[in-house]
Amino acid sequence: MTTFIDLPDLASRLLGGGVVAANDEFFAARDNLVTPEPPTFVAGTFGAKGQVYDGWETRRRREPGHDYAIVRLGAPGTVAGVVVDTSFFVGNYPPYASVEACGLPGYPGPVELLAADWVTLVPRAPLLGDSRNLFEVHDEQRYTHVRLRIYPDGGVARLRVHGVVVPDPMLFPDGQLDLAALEHGGLVVGCSDMFYGAPQQLIAPGLARSMGEGWETARRRDDGNDWVRVRLAAPGQIRQVELDTSHFKGNAPGAAALRGIDARAADPADQAAWFEILPRTRVQPDTRHRFPVDAVPTATEVRLDIFPDGGMARLRLPGRIAPTDLGRLRRRWSESLPAAHARQVGPAGTRPAGAWWP
Repeated sequence: MTTFIDLPDLASRLLGGGVVAANDEFFAARDNLVTPEPPTFVAGTFGAKGQVYDGWETRRRREPGHDYAIVRLGAPGTVAGVVVDTSFFVGNYPPYASVEACGLPGYPGPVELLAADWVTLVPRAPLLGDSRNLFEVHDEQRYTHVRLRIYPDGGVARLRVHGVVVPDPMLFPDGQLDLAALEHGGLVVGCSDMFYGAPQQLIAPGLARSMGEGWETARRRDDGNDWVRVRLAAPGQIRQVELDTSHFKGNAPGAAALRGIDARAADPADQAAWFEILPRTRVQPDTRHRFPVDAVPTATEVRLDIFPDGGMARLRLPGRIAPTDLGRLRRRWSESLPAAHARQVGPAGTRPAGAWWP
């Protein structure tokens, strides 16, 4: 059974998330909130301000009030759930927290954000120390920032904001983009094995810095092969396949193949409905491979097969969204905007004349 924690963390530094403001970070830096790796702790490690914590920690309040941190989502989208992780904070965690969100165009700074119209996603709720506190959210609006409030003070190791990416279609007006990219709304929906590395990392931004930032399976001892399925950001025609085995040297696959399907017209369970995009092709270790693709049908989903097993750093699928589907994407984006954001936007993905937009 899948839950909201199976969705991408929109706040992660991996996607470009960052903490743009906090009223206090005396004991531990606010930037730790969006670190993609799990928090760590080494007892007896002291700095000038006390025990070193891998998280955000404020000083003890001696006056009424509470502390807050504002996080820019690396990939704006709809929020399905929030995790307030207090790992290793035992006698110094906040007893309560709340989470709000807002949506603004462009690249607002702290002043504009403090004046924004904030919507409550998680009302003030009790927290447990040294725990991953999970809060499900039911909201269909697209947000660009979240604000974590802690009452009255204390330490939080990580803030995870899981949800569905809703890309701004004006960033690719001609419909050309990486159809698989996580930052555009691509999503891994299934895989055969992820023993050493999570498959979502295949479609993460940027280049992998090590094997640990790719997808890697266990060694197979049978006649089968491993695979991963990716739902594309939007229906489109793939024009190129990039298979990046960087850092995988003694454990790269021997070969790979890619198939596609339009799940709007066919059942993915019907193997005959899948069409070939890249035939089974030999791949080399520690190499970025790029393969041009002749005209293929529109796909909503792809399946990457690796033979027989191994690791892949990245999967890129440059292509183009058909005009009709690009129009649907624009309407989805427009209809998901919070009221304050929508007031500054014209109909279905247009920009008001004279307005500044990135």
